[in-house]
Amino acid sequence: MGRRTGRGAAVWRAVVRSAVVGAVLCVSSAVLPVRVAVAAPDVPSYAFADDVRSAPATTGTTGAARLEPGATYRSSLQDEDKAYYRLELDGTSDVYVSVTAIPRAGAVLSAGDGIGVSVQDADSVTCSSDSVTVGTAGSPQPLTAWGARELLPGKGLCQKAGTYYVVVERTGSGSGSGSGSGDEDTDLSGGGTWDLELAPVSEAPLGKAAATRAPEVWDSSTPTPPVDEPVSVRGGAGFAEAAAVKQGVRSDEIVPGQTLFYKVPVDWGQQLSATVDLGSAEKNSGYVVDALEMTLYNPVRASVKETGIGYGGSQKSASLPPVPPVGYANRYAPTEPTKSLRFAGSYYLVVHLAAQVADRFGEGPYGLTLRVRLGGRAQAGPGYVRQSVPRGFFDVGAPDPVPSGGGDLAGAGASGDGASGGDPAMKAVAVGGIGTGSVLLMVLGVWTLTARRRAAAQIRVNAQNPTA
Repeated sequence: MGRRTGRGAAVWRAVVRSAVVGAVLCVSSAVLPVRVAVAAPDVPSYAFADDVRSAPATTGTTGAARLEPGATYRSSLQDEDKAYYRLELDGTSDVYVSVTAIPRAGAVLSAGDGIGVSVQDADSVTCSSDSVTVGTAGSPQPLTAWGARELLPGKGLCQKAGTYYVVVERTGSGSGSGSGSGDEDTDLSGGGTWDLELAPVSEAPLGKAAATRAPEVWDSSTPTPPVDEPVSVRGGAGFAEAAAVKQGVRSDEIVPGQTLFYKVPVDWGQQLSATVDLGSAEKNSGYVVDALEMTLYNPVRASVKETGIGYGGSQKSASLPPVPPVGYANRYAPTEPTKSLRFAGSYYLVVHLAAQVADRFGEGPYGLTLRVRLGGRAQAGPGYVRQSVPRGFFDVGAPDPVPSGGGDLAGAGASGDGASGGDPAMKAVAVGGIGTGSVLLMVLGVWTLTARRRAAAQIRVNAQNPTA
């Protein structure tokens, strides 16, 4: 976003700019043909974690860099190569690895361009696989897929301790479907190198056996989006910088080609729903298919659900389809999205506005409204035998401070729609503090009453015995 200053300064700059442009156009019309070019929107680059580590990719398993759960890694993926990374796993923990690929801004992509991620054991057995593509809009954006080594009852593959490999590869045409901008010094095709962010996470086993069957019945009705007064928020440029939001209404701005990240704390037993509104444009010039996309990711960045809308210049709204409440047993469900709603923690809402919107309706920015609701009631966790890696990853934790301006339905922690209620330890401290305060007030009250009675008795004695 550009820097904003006073109105007088803006008017003066506009006058000077008009004079300069007019002079240039006069000279150009006399000696040179005029070439008009539209500047590309100023889209921030993807924001990696501050403590990101380097993990050089290898084209085979030999010498593959080791990934440690709890750390975040930066790497890269060449056009035609596969990239290999190594995991050393125990025989008791589930391990998840998300991979986010970042195509270059301005790249020309085909609908099938994307990445595939798989986890394999040392004997080339595939434990899991996932893939994601850029979609019909072909707009460059961060693409996230994931892999896992899960320890599930009755599953004979990938259940032992040992060495495993994360394999990342490009899918689709690779080199894109166009020649880019025509600038010989700039390759804007979909080929070349894509940056990668890898985030492995380890989930501990349970202390005692739990249900191994996902609930078959849940409230699948479409909830009513919140209609509170919007509170301003600024979406992050990556998972690591996702803006924390809770139940309520948030307002933001987005430019074509930009992707914004938000995170919502969702506790065990809670049910998340979200709606995104895109404001109207200043002009109406055609139509863009798949102009706006919103994807819900779980704490390990596995895709849960997504929604999208086309755009013709007038305001539009899209809601995520209803999803089940978060529960440990959801991992045993036969299909998505239930399988992905398997743990509490930070769920991510990722919103992307296609770069093509700028061609039809201008560079923006465009108004964005995010409406988040949490249904159900927070429940106790399943009882892990030890902490996850990183620590507390599948906990909601203490509530964040309410942004200035109010309007946060869940900030008070008392909403019947499912505010998390905060950290259990903080609850105990609060209850203990309230109890201790009540006792102190009671003691002070008794002491004050006794003192008053003694003083009154002494006055009566003095009145009866003036010489005393």
